[in-house]
Amino acid sequence: MHIRIINPNTTVSMTAAIYHAAQQRATLGTTVSASQPEAGPVSIESHFDEVISAVGVAEEVLKGEREGGIDAYVVACFGDPGLLAARELTRAPVIGIAEAAFHLATLISTRFSIVTTLGRTGIIAEHLLQQYGFSHHCRRIRAAEIPVLDLEHHPEMAFVRIVEECCRARDEDGIGAIVLGCGGMANLTQEISREVGLPVVEGVSAALKLAESLVSLGLYTSKYGDLAYPRPKAFTGKFSGLSDLELPLKS
Repeated sequence: MHIRIINPNTTVSMTAAIYHAAQQRATLGTTVSASQPEAGPVSIESHFDEVISAVGVAEEVLKGEREGGIDAYVVACFGDPGLLAARELTRAPVIGIAEAAFHLATLISTRFSIVTTLGRTGIIAEHLLQQYGFSHHCRRIRAAEIPVLDLEHHPEMAFVRIVEECCRARDEDGIGAIVLGCGGMANLTQEISREVGLPVVEGVSAALKLAESLVSLGLYTSKYGDLAYPRPKAFTGKFSGLSDLELPLKS
C-alpha cells in the first residue's frame, strides 16, 4: 500500500517533519511518501492562504495520479484545503487531517477541545466542525497564539505554549481528549499527552490510519454524484494546461 502525504504549504522542513511522523505510524508494508506544491504560501493561516494552497493540493493529486500506484492521499493541513476538489480527481481515498482527527477523538471521548496555533485559524476550525457535524462534540477551540512557522523556528517556546493551552483545556473544559489543530504539530503528540495526561489526537497520524483502513477494506472515493470526475473543459491563462483534462489519468 502506498499513501501520499500532501503538505499544502511550501515549507520543506515542515513537509519533512510531517513525513517522519507519518512514517513512524505506518503499518509494516505501507509505503509513505510526501510532497508539497511548487508554489504557494509558506504557511496556511487564513482563508486566502487556504484558497491558494487548495490549487496546489489539486496539482499534487494530479501528479500522483500521473505517477500511478498511489492508494490514498492525506491532505496534511488542519483547514483541509481543497479536500473535496482533491476527491473529485481520484478514486483513491483522500483524507483531511481535521476530519480524521474529529472522527477519532469521538471514538475515545464524548467531548474534546482543539488546541491550535492562532485565534483566527480557530475560527476556521469552528467552520469545519459545523460542516462535518462535530460541533456538539467540541467544547472549546483554544489558540496558543503562535504563528505556524514558530513550530519550526522556535520549537521549545511553541511546545510550552501548546502544553499550557492543553492543560487549561483539561482543567477547564470538561473534556476527555485534545485534538491538535495544526499539521505542524504532528511530531508532538506523545510528548504533549505525557505532559497533560489525556489522549491527544493529531490529524496526520489519524488520517494515515484511516487511509490504511479504507484501502484495506477496498473502499474508494465514489464517482457517483458530486465527487464524480470533473468534466473536461477549456481553462484559460495560467490554468490552460488543465484544458480538456481526461480523468482518470491512469487505470
